[in-house]
Amino acid sequence: MERSGRRSTRRWGAAVVASTAAVAVALPTTTAEAAGGPDISAKGAFLLDSGANRTLWSKDADTKRQMASTTKIMTAVTVLGIKNVDLNKKITIKQSYRDYVARTGASTADLRTGDQLTVRQLMYALMLPSGCDAAYALADTFGSGSTEAARTTSFIAKMNKKAAELGMKNTKYDSFDGISRAGNNYTTPRDSAKLARKALASKTLSTVVRATSTKQKAANVNRLYTWYNTNKLLDSYQGAIGIKTGTGTTAGPCLIFAAQRGKRTVVGVILNDPTNRYPDAAKMLDWAFKTKTKVKLRQLPPSAQQD
Repeated sequence: MERSGRRSTRRWGAAVVASTAAVAVALPTTTAEAAGGPDISAKGAFLLDSGANRTLWSKDADTKRQMASTTKIMTAVTVLGIKNVDLNKKITIKQSYRDYVARTGASTADLRTGDQLTVRQLMYALMLPSGCDAAYALADTFGSGSTEAARTTSFIAKMNKKAAELGMKNTKYDSFDGISRAGNNYTTPRDSAKLARKALASKTLSTVVRATSTKQKAANVNRLYTWYNTNKLLDSYQGAIGIKTGTGTTAGPCLIFAAQRGKRTVVGVILNDPTNRYPDAAKMLDWAFKTKTKVKLRQLPPSAQQD
């Protein structure tokens, strides 16, 4: 991750914060890994046929691992799951949100104090440049309590409740953005696939995560934000439709991804892939689709966030 304007020194700032404790606890695997699956370097992985909700292949499917900014998928799902949520509701950006990303060296959408953006716009700020400031704004707005600390804590509790509702038995959140305070922000490949499937079922979120870039104007001032999607699989792999990147010192490079060919959608999960998350994602999808795809990764502009 990095912070806009100070990329050379803060690229891994949020990752360092997230490295307070490792989570890699092996649990009994109830489904045997498919023989002859893709040869990948990721420590944990999962492939799901989304339409049939059927496991295609897995690697350490139920081992708990930190998830870095893939946490933000649940941030978005939690907000969108609030009854009668108004996507056009305007949220005013507070200085505390900017102070937070400066203090932690977190990835940022570079939201400016006093600007008003809608919930829908903050979804783009959250999911494309992996804005921890956007995550803070959403958690502060949709949590309950008399202080920011109380509201964000309340929101994290809602994230955990949503995980339980989705049957994510081996997932826990202690963070609204993936910057873990005590290393208690973890998931498994199987659980992440369940969450990804839920995310893609949302018309709003599925539209957001497949965008390679977006331009969004603040509601109250003449300021135009340009955000690029950190997921380089988009526009690089045929049919790629999302979903979210994440990187941390303990979590390693992570990628929750999906691709659609014809009427079939395949969801993939990679947790802690030190060097090859995009080539490995392509291998996994090719294995699922029984194809061979030559991939040239989309390059991000120098000004874009990296995650």
